[in-house]
Amino acid sequence: MGSKQIAQETFDDAVQENITEFEMDPEEAVREAVQQFESQGVDLSNIVKAVRPPASENGQRQKHQILLTLDSLSRAVAEADMAELPEHLSTFAAQCKEQLAFRYLAGQNGAYPVVFSALQLAAGDRDLLLQAFSTLSALLDGQPDLLEAAGRELVLQSLRERREDAEMTLAGLRCVRHACLKHEQNRQDFVKAGVLPLLTGAIIQHGDSAEVVKTAASALRVMTFDDDIRVPFGHAHDHAKMIVLENDGLRVLIEAAKAFREDSGVLSELCATLSRLSVRNEFCQEIVDLGGLNFMVTLLADCMEHPDVVRQVLSAIRAVAGNDDVKDAIVDAGATDLIVLAMGRHLGNPQV
Repeated sequence: MGSKQIAQETFDDAVQENITEFEMDPEEAVREAVQQFESQGVDLSNIVKAVRPPASENGQRQKHQILLTLDSLSRAVAEADMAELPEHLSTFAAQCKEQLAFRYLAGQNGAYPVVFSALQLAAGDRDLLLQAFSTLSALLDGQPDLLEAAGRELVLQSLRERREDAEMTLAGLRCVRHACLKHEQNRQDFVKAGVLPLLTGAIIQHGDSAEVVKTAASALRVMTFDDDIRVPFGHAHDHAKMIVLENDGLRVLIEAAKAFREDSGVLSELCATLSRLSVRNEFCQEIVDLGGLNFMVTLLADCMEHPDVVRQVLSAIRAVAGNDDVKDAIVDAGATDLIVLAMGRHLGNPQV
């Protein structure tokens, strides 16, 4: 059984009742409403837990701030007001990034078509287009269902046509990642439309950008997930094979890792993605042949003080050890001593 859900309106009414009927101050009214609904097993993760502004003099109900910002953005888009659009996009994106409840409420009130229209308006203005894609990324975070075919094609078009622009690439990659997390159909649609070579290509093209490499690797890894509970069988294994066999994914990731030996965040992301691609015996062997195992062993020794890197390297070693020949190579490379050392060094970290 899933958690119970309520509408934003129901929560707002309960808060208002606490204020008018029980004379609570606004903060206490919100706290009381939260406790009341949570005690009934209601999931409030998508609810804005704030007091809605009081009704106007004519009795008209006021809106939460995120919806007022959306109204301003909608007007700017409808009027094609290119002078006001950047400020409204920036404000709306910042509020979406604050919490899921804000962007959920916006999404339920027609935010996606407004942002999509802003993308179309911004087509000839690089800076405005970057802002619009960043806003789309913020809105899609945790709400992949909002994206539809036309939006997907706009994201792919940007990744193809502006592949030399690191900032635009990063914004597009974030859209892809948010759209595909926990959404099997979006994953399959993006892969069919040719997103995989764009992801590996971004790592090659912008190999000096930590954020691009990290986000592209993360997007590749999301393509191998099987995390959409609405779908009984996904294409995770097929996508992993395509990344390796058709897009030289293992080589791309290993070479990228060698370029970021000092960046623990990038290394963690790359090792985690390698783990997800070690789905066949020959892939595990290929990682060894490409020098990936020796690199991981060296990395484990050098980054022993970074638990996140240690955890991801151990995960990658465990994944490639699915091949019996690679088990021997792991022992021969001296990894077993380092594994024991890592356990001793991070006894307080259950994940390690």
